[in-house]
Amino acid sequence: MSDLPASTTAPGANTLPRAMALMLISCMCFTAMHGAIGRVTQEVHPFEAAFFRNLFGLLVLMPAIIKANFTPFRTTKLHLHAIRGLANGTSMLMFFSSLAITPLAEVTALGYAAPLFATIGAAIVLREKIRARRIAALVVGFIGMVVVLRPGFGTIGTGQLLVLGATVLWAVSVVDIKILSRTDSSLTIATYMVVFILPISLVAALPHWQTPTLNQLIWLFFIGAIGSGGQLLYTEAMRLGDTSVLMPLDFTKLIFASLLGFFAFAQVPDLWTWIGGTIIFASTVYISYREHQIAKAAARH
Repeated sequence: MSDLPASTTAPGANTLPRAMALMLISCMCFTAMHGAIGRVTQEVHPFEAAFFRNLFGLLVLMPAIIKANFTPFRTTKLHLHAIRGLANGTSMLMFFSSLAITPLAEVTALGYAAPLFATIGAAIVLREKIRARRIAALVVGFIGMVVVLRPGFGTIGTGQLLVLGATVLWAVSVVDIKILSRTDSSLTIATYMVVFILPISLVAALPHWQTPTLNQLIWLFFIGAIGSGGQLLYTEAMRLGDTSVLMPLDFTKLIFASLLGFFAFAQVPDLWTWIGGTIIFASTVYISYREHQIAKAAARH
């Protein structure tokens, strides 16, 4: 899950190859971060790992904040940043916990459902219109979730429920970002995310605290650094390229997750994970495509 909203700068055709390359690298970064979380949470509690992810993430952001003379802290929407921080913080704690006990490819496949929940949230909160084709895409997406979970054919585990809960809360965060991006910069939104999540994750981590070893700190720093790097690459890709072209590349995360899960954790995703993940992803790509087309049509009028 990426934490920064895409820029609305109009992309140019000559920047598309670079945008596609950045999107692929960002997918690799997010997959590597998820794999590292799965690795380190075998030794460090997921809540403590989440705290260090935010702590080191803030350190990565600090040069940009200082360069901007701390202007990212200026906002008139502090209450919305607080809501986003609470939703995003709880989502992160659930997501990190799921990665500790759930196969990487399965987490990735279910994570594709975030835009489905975000579309529903935008319709409820922002009064965005959802027409027949997007409703059909939503239905198809939820069918994909059922395929991955297969209720009645197997036990729906705690890890799967944690992923779904994290995805729903992440969708709340996405709707909040849509509102905040009208007045605040991406750096302001990213900064306040860390500012609010840091104490939330610290409070959650304290009952499970153990002083990390040097090796564990290296892993935790890697998680924070590559997570923030992936977010910045994702945002830059969206700024330079067309959403409808770039979104299909996001499916490479499932491929990367399957390869990493197999070689690093001996995890073999079953056929239903691939089928369900593909269905969910296809529906979210279509929803993103329709939103992009509607936005382009509105801009012309």
